[in-house]
Amino acid sequence: MDAWEDDQADQRSCLICGDRATGLHYGIISCEGCKGFFKRSICNKRVYRCSRDKNCEMSRKQRNRCQYCRLLKCLQMGMNRKAIREDGMPGGRNKSIGPVQITDEEIERIMSGQEFKEEANMPDHTWSNNGDSSDHSSPGNGVSEGNQPSPASTLSSIRSVEMNGYTTALRDQYIGSAMTTHYQFLPHLFSYATQPRSLYPQSHTLITQLVAAEELAPLETPMLIEEGYRVTQVELFALLCRLADELLFRQIAWIKKLPFFCELTIEDYTCLLSSTWQELILLACLTIYSAQVLKDLADVTTKYTPTDEELQGFSEDGMEVMEKLIYLFRKFHQLKVSNEEYACMKAINFLNQDIRGVTSVSQLEQLNKRYWYVCQDYTECKYPHQPKRFPEIMMCLPEIRCIAGKLVNVPLEQLPLLFKAVLHSCKSSLNGTYRSTGASPCPPKGTAPAN
Repeated sequence: MDAWEDDQADQRSCLICGDRATGLHYGIISCEGCKGFFKRSICNKRVYRCSRDKNCEMSRKQRNRCQYCRLLKCLQMGMNRKAIREDGMPGGRNKSIGPVQITDEEIERIMSGQEFKEEANMPDHTWSNNGDSSDHSSPGNGVSEGNQPSPASTLSSIRSVEMNGYTTALRDQYIGSAMTTHYQFLPHLFSYATQPRSLYPQSHTLITQLVAAEELAPLETPMLIEEGYRVTQVELFALLCRLADELLFRQIAWIKKLPFFCELTIEDYTCLLSSTWQELILLACLTIYSAQVLKDLADVTTKYTPTDEELQGFSEDGMEVMEKLIYLFRKFHQLKVSNEEYACMKAINFLNQDIRGVTSVSQLEQLNKRYWYVCQDYTECKYPHQPKRFPEIMMCLPEIRCIAGKLVNVPLEQLPLLFKAVLHSCKSSLNGTYRSTGASPCPPKGTAPAN
């Protein structure tokens, strides 16, 4: 999207819900929320039901109440499902494709799931639609305090995200040398082996290299507060800044240790880091440092008491970010992402060829697919009884990008309250889980997450 389109988007509202538009998405001007909802609905072949009369109000506050009417309006306004990339990664498949006009009959076939069923030759799935909590697979539809998203809630019959388009040449680029016999039979994405098997040697090598580049030691920023001391908003904000500085420093050191460091220019690495550093920090806090964050940082935030003015002034953007963060904390807690999966997720998120300003687009795309492919092999091999694990892990990345994008709209003075609310909510719900199971909520301080 060029500068003219950016300027136009700033002056326009989302054609679906009226929220502030962020650009041209899948052919029409829309907000990030509706863009993500449309992509998830089409990729996951979702079939919704309206419990009313199929003309529910669409606004920023009401859009999550009826997924059927929201998707219906996306199609009626011309959102182009064929512009969604087939590899499931962010960015349109063909950004020159504009809005489309489809008949009422075609819309009905999509809404009923008949179109998906015929294309994929797979059984259709129906979701109830009685409010925000009906779609646990997406934080965009709201996650209340009582909701416990389950890995089984994200159905994964996603033919549009299959990697059947891999050619022999592309696979050779992935391996970096002539492809071995084993790799010719590597299952396609979402076509899972039912029997345990060994990890392919090439995958083992690449994952070992990625994990070796990581700093898995606990964070060193002091987070010890004396008993009875009341932390102020300014002090908590300063601590959050120090933590962000340490995490950012670790990402810079990580880049220099990457196995593909010499394959890209310093200018491209600078561009990638400046665009993804918030996402990388969020991913780290949600996974490898989550035990420390939920213990040490949460202990500090409990000693901070916001004023009535701070509570009343908490923005809608802050509330939205809070809900999404709580959802992902719980999601990652359920998945128990290993160091190997984290390392792959981080590389895949970092190697984003859609970032404006990068020059090595084709190299980035090849590297991205290389680690996407490796992560699939690892999860299928190590978790053969969790066939939906890989797509669930990958679907967390767009949500992290969405949160990072929305954090910039939250006023800085509201960040202490935001993190206090998120950590309190997550720690309370997880402690309830541990009390019921008799497990310990956190590993001993100084230990890295188990693989």
